Order: sequence, then structure tokens, then C-alpha cells
Amino acid sequence: MSNAPWFEDFSVGDDLSQVPSVTLTDGYAAVHQAMFADRYRPAIDAPLSARLTRDNRLLANPSLVCNIAIGASTVPTQRVLGNLFYRGLRFHRPVFIGDTLTTQTKVLALRQNTIKPGRAASGMVGLEIHTVNQKGETVLLFWRCPMVPCRDSDANTGHADDLSVMPEVISKKDVFASIPDWNYSVLPVEAIDFNPGEVIDVEARDTVTMAPELVRMSLNMAMTHTDVSRSVYDKRLVYGGHTISMAASQLARILPSLAMIVCWYKCDHVAPVFEEDILSSRIHVKEVNDVAGGRLIKLAIDVFAERVDTSGGTQSNIRVLDWQLAVMTGPK
Repeated sequence: MSNAPWFEDFSVGDDLSQVPSVTLTDGYAAVHQAMFADRYRPAIDAPLSARLTRDNRLLANPSLVCNIAIGASTVPTQRVLGNLFYRGLRFHRPVFIGDTLTTQTKVLALRQNTIKPGRAASGMVGLEIHTVNQKGETVLLFWRCPMVPCRDSDANTGHADDLSVMPEVISKKDVFASIPDWNYSVLPVEAIDFNPGEVIDVEARDTVTMAPELVRMSLNMAMTHTDVSRSVYDKRLVYGGHTISMAASQLARILPSLAMIVCWYKCDHVAPVFEEDILSSRIHVKEVNDVAGGRLIKLAIDVFAERVDTSGGTQSNIRVLDWQLAVMTGPK
């Protein structure tokens, strides 16, 4: 396989794991915090983190962990046109500053896009991503699906795998297995009642900046994020993890008792994001369960972009992200 593979270069079962391991340091945490101003307390308040986890090491922000894992999986997607979705991402155990993460990426499925006159051939690559810590313990196991161009613009590879092998369903048993035995009572009491059926619009929006810096920090090799000439949009495409991290930061603003993100059932990039877009979140509360001394809350978060178009007009309410996840919080 070439260093920057085309869709024709992939085979199901390919192991694309020759990537550096990354030790999470205070420096990584500080840079990530500067990018997103994330108010997730256990990652910025060491005494609180110790009381919550009963471990003197500072928790790593889950968005930082995901960005490092995703960045490590981009050797096969250097030519990516865009990442379409994530499926079944679950934190098997918490990650602390000082942990070293190693990521293995395998090709799980291949499906060429429908051939249409005037459109260059491309295909979807189903990737399985497995991240372990320095002890060899699983931290993350999930799937993502990038779209990669063909070398031959008229290629007909015949690849037609079923992408449902990347399931968005995570069993309750597996979700509960990911909930640590922590002291959730040390977290603040919520000012907002998170009850099933509620819809919460986060008023404070965020402008996308420093997008290439996150790409570089996470060792993300996708050229479309740093080189405008490699983008199909005539401007740099913002890495999807940047949008997700902003949504997580907006969630933490209104959920001060957030203890951890347990899992992503699904996360779909439904439209592209560009630098200087202004992002806002709408949070739908789907389900609430009292468990393990805290609350397990299932959420659906829609992220919308506002941007100035090429004519100087403003486009608003562009839905760019459909994120369905579960979080643990303190007790009500």
C-alpha cells in the first residue's frame, strides 16, 4: 500500500497500525484547553478529579483522548474527501494525564460510491479503531467511515460491503460496564433539570479557529485539513473532531456535574464545517437513569453553523452534526 493510499489500494483486513504512541502530558491538555475553553471540571480541577475518581492523577478530557485516537487512525485517510460518520465509540476505561495511548486501525469494509457521469470515482472505507493504554488495556474501540477518492477517476472496483457491520447500537450491558465506580456525589448540583423530552439551546456560540493546530497536535494526516489545494471545497475542511469538541465544550457549560462521556452511539457529519463558522448546539434529553450513585443521561446533540458565503451573505442554521451519546453526571 502506498504511503497515502487511494481507494483501490485498500483490502478488507488491512492492518494500518504503524503509528507513534502518544503520552498525554500537561502540555497536550493545556493546548486542547486553549482551543476549546472546555469547562469539563474533572480535567481542569485536580482536587475534584481526585475526589471523584479516588485516583491522584488528573483525568484527561475525553475529547482530547478521542482526537488523539482519531489522529492516529489517519494514515489510511490522508487523501480523505470527508469523514462521514463514527459508530459505537465507547470508553472502556478512563484515561489520565500520563497515560500512553497506542492505536491500531484495520480496514473492516469497503463500498464504492455509485458511479455517476461527471463525478470522479470514490469509495467509503470502514475502519475499526482500537486504542489501548500503556498496560495494553482497551481504552476505546470504535468505527469510522471516511470517503476516499479513487486513483482512476473512472474506476469500478466492485466493492459493495455492507457498512452496517459498524453498528450504532451499544447494549445497556456494555454501557453500564463502562461506568466507573466513582464518587459522583462530589460533583455540583445541576441548575437545570435534565428530564426526558427537554430540548436545551446553548446560547453561547463558538467561532471555529485554530483548526489546523488541532490537526497537527493530534498527528492527523488528512491533507484536506491543512492544504486548501487538497480540499474539494476550495477552502480547508475543518477536521470533524474539532466540531465534536466544540459541541462537548458547549455541553459542559450547561452541565456542570458532567463526570464523563460514556459513549457515542453515533456521530454523523451531515455537512462540512469551515474555519470562521459560528457553531451552536441544541441538546435533546432522550433518557435518564439513576445508576452507580449518579445519573446516566442519553442525549442527542444537533450542531448548527452560521457562515458568510462567497457573495458576502450569511447562511444560518446549517445542520452540520448529529451526535448521539451517553454521559454520566452527579446525582440529582
